Order: sequence, then C-alpha cells, then structure tokens
Amino acid sequence: MRTRRYAGIGAGLVALIAAIATGLSLSLTAPQASAAALTEVTNFGNNPGGLRMYLYVPDRPAARPGVLVAMHGCNGWAQGFHQGTEFASLADRHGFIVIYPQANKSANGMSNCFDVWSNEALRHGGGSDPVSIVSMVNYVLQRHSGDPERVFATGFSSGAMETLNLLATYPDVFKAGAPFAGVPYACLGPAGCGDKSPQQWGDLVRNAYPGYTGARPRVTAWHGTNDSVLPYSMLQEEIDQWTNVHGLSQTPTSTDSPQSGWTRRVYGSGQVEAYTINGAGHDLPHNGMAAHAIRFFGLDGGGTTPPPDPEGEGQIRGVGSGRCIDVPNNATSDGTAVQLWDCNTGANQQWTQSSSGELRVYGNKCLDAAGSGNGARIQIYACHGGANQQWRLNSDGSITGVQSNLCLDAVGQGTANGTRLQLYSCHGGANQRWTHS
Repeated sequence: MRTRRYAGIGAGLVALIAAIATGLSLSLTAPQASAAALTEVTNFGNNPGGLRMYLYVPDRPAARPGVLVAMHGCNGWAQGFHQGTEFASLADRHGFIVIYPQANKSANGMSNCFDVWSNEALRHGGGSDPVSIVSMVNYVLQRHSGDPERVFATGFSSGAMETLNLLATYPDVFKAGAPFAGVPYACLGPAGCGDKSPQQWGDLVRNAYPGYTGARPRVTAWHGTNDSVLPYSMLQEEIDQWTNVHGLSQTPTSTDSPQSGWTRRVYGSGQVEAYTINGAGHDLPHNGMAAHAIRFFGLDGGGTTPPPDPEGEGQIRGVGSGRCIDVPNNATSDGTAVQLWDCNTGANQQWTQSSSGELRVYGNKCLDAAGSGNGARIQIYACHGGANQQWRLNSDGSITGVQSNLCLDAVGQGTANGTRLQLYSCHGGANQRWTHS
C-alpha cells in the first residue's frame, strides 16, 4: 500500500469545492438560454432523485444511435454544460444522442450537485440520482431506438463523480465512462477518500452490485496537475480502482502524448486510460478533449454518413499485396497474430463488422490491437468491447483503430504470405489500403 494520506478530504472536499466552484471560467455555473434543439423531457420514468432531463437529438441521428449521459458540476446547469462543451457538436457529426441531467441536491452551500454520497446512490437499485439517470437512458433507448450496447457517461467535477458512480452501480447499463476532474467511486461516501490499496478501491466497486459477473465498463479519466479543488492525486486513485476492477496491473502498458501538455497512460489492452493535463486547473474539458472521449467510446463511427462498411461476412484484401487478412492455421486462441495469406474461402478469412465497429472472425473473436503505438501487433482476441477492438473503415481504403487513430499496416510494406500486420502512422501507402469482398 502506498503511504499517501488524504486526511479529512472526504469531509472537507465538498466545502473546498464550494469555495472555488463559483470562480470557474467555464460556462457551467449559470444557466444559459437553451439551444433550439435542446428540449426538456418530463415523465421519462422512475425519478427518485427528482432530476430534470434535457435531451439533445441531432437532426440526423444514426439508425441505431449511441447514448451519452453528460453531467455538469456543482453549481452548474444542464443547459450550460450543453453550451459550454463540445458533446452536442460531436453528436451532430456522429449521430449519437446526448442526455443532460439537471441535478438539484445541495451540500455545504452548493446547489445542483449529483448525489454520490448517500447509501441509496452508492448501490445498484438503491434509488436517488442513479436510478433517475438510468430511467432517462431507458427512455431514449425505447423512444429513439438507441443501441443498448453503446451507452456511456461523462461529466465534470460532480458530474465526473457521478460518472464513476454509474459505472460502479450500473455496469449492466453503461459500457464506459470519461470523468473529467473527479474522484474514485465511493470517495464521498462512508468509506472516505483516505489512502486505500487498489484492492480496497476495487472492492468498493464490486460491492456496489453484489453478484454481478458481467463485463465491467472501461474508463478514460482526465485530471489537471494544477487542480486546486480536487487534488491531482485523485487521478491515480481512480486508476488504482478501475485497473483493479479489470484485474490489470497498475503499471501502464504504454504512455504517449496525444497533444502538447497531455500525457496518456494506457492500461491493459485499453480498458483503462489516464490523461494528465499539465498546468490545467479545475476547468475540464478543454477544447478537443471531448473528441478523445468520444473516440474512446467508439461513438465517432456511428454517424449518419459513415465511411463504407462491409455488409455481411467477407474477406479483407490488401491493395498492395492482393492477399487477405488471415488467422494462421485456423487458430482460435487469444493472442494469435494475424497475417497476409492467399485468399481462400476458409472461415479464418471471413470478417464481419459489428454495429460497434468490431471486425469479427468465427463470430466471437475480434481483430485486436495489442497496443496503441506504432508497431503494435494485430491479433485475434475474445471480443470485449474495448476501443482497441473497434475500427473505422475509411473511404480511402484505410482502416484506422478507434483507440490509436493509427492505420492497419502490412509490416515493412510486405506483400508475401505470412507478412504480419501492425498499427502504424497513416501515410496512404498501398500496404495500408484494403478492400472488402
């Protein structure tokens, strides 16, 4: 166990937020006139938290749209979060639907905080705000033919806390979350925010829904190093918690810098990410960050004008080689590296793209990137919904990884049987272009 101490943070955190939250420069602290397309929905279902529901449906939603819950911070407003963030414009581009809940709880002089501290809020089916938000999700899934396999949560500060709260209490509903400047699940509950081991943090999540044995949501967590409201150290506690939940090492598998001043750590095969934003305060997300969260969710491939996708089962043939993506010797073991091979009618060359962007072979194995940097191996692995198993098929014939934004590449521009595949920076070469038949 590490020796960091956070004495009193659980009790004093809310007061600290109250002292600073009103000075935030983001348009999250005062109501703004709602945009024409932002509408309030009443009578959306069971609402024990007494929340209000605001809904943004783009003019051209996808045929089976994903659903994103986007939550403001304390002293904030749903309308302000809609106007002050980029989620709605990304929804316009990609065709998903955004729910903006309006919180109404008060604590230590603050208003409009999401409940992440009561016994009801901290357990599956307990009541309060999480049940209300799940009702909103179910409303959208039913009324707008949403995709239940693409339901996600994001938020800032109090909304970030509720993001992780929803992932812990309703892992059967939410597939991934992106907390911006938050704290671990249950940090403001009776367990407090004091120093805990990864196992202790993970146990809190597992105890939120006793008996649940399904897949756990993925997490991409963001925090600024100069956050004077919620200490930057909270990011590591979030990572400790969710890597433990996923059974991963607390040592990242890769580290990179997607943009100047950003450091991204990736854990496992992409189940958990941590973004450190150098010099940032309690004012996330900044411009451009929402797009990375949407990419992590895989929502950037579900708009109304997607690139040509394969229909049904078929081969994926390299333009440069004329050979097909092949699983050697009809292997089915996780971790088997794929290759180029003479095209044939074998099941090991028949690929189907799922609605979430996976490329499946044998029906239950996915084309999987073993890392997120140049040279990362391409393999098959049991499908788990991770961004490293989601792909965009582009109009220029390239295939890019949703997690990495790198191209599917024949190693060394090879064309011979047995040439391995990798991720590599996109350059338009024939070894990075593919056709589907």
